[in-house]
Amino acid sequence: MPGPLHVRGSVVIPEAELGWRFSRSSGPGGQGVNTTDSRVELSFDVAATTALGPALKARALERLAPRLVDGVITVTASEFRSQLRNREAAELRLAGILRDAVAPPPKKRRPTKPSRGSVERRLAAKRQRSEVKRLRRGDD
Repeated sequence: MPGPLHVRGSVVIPEAELGWRFSRSSGPGGQGVNTTDSRVELSFDVAATTALGPALKARALERLAPRLVDGVITVTASEFRSQLRNREAAELRLAGILRDAVAPPPKKRRPTKPSRGSVERRLAAKRQRSEVKRLRRGDD
């Protein structure tokens, strides 16, 4: 569990760039709920990292802009009763967020025209429907 955070292929965040904070979690936990610090906050400074190249860093900063506070992204996990499982959940969540942020942009859609046959079928169906409705009318 401790160690670098593997985001994708060549993108690995060193452990030294990850900041951990622990606090008491709300919710169920039995007798230990008021004594154990099971809530986990994992923070990562995207703006100051050396793990991302300039292009990936710019892409991540642009895509994560609404979630960043002074260039730092923070992920919280408190759904489990144990601190270890919350740490794993926070790491997985951060890795997923960063994976989406540094992913290459999707390919541009190449605009296409409908085929002649599909246009003719659509117009024929419209003519047929119009004829059905015309025959329903009681106009004489």
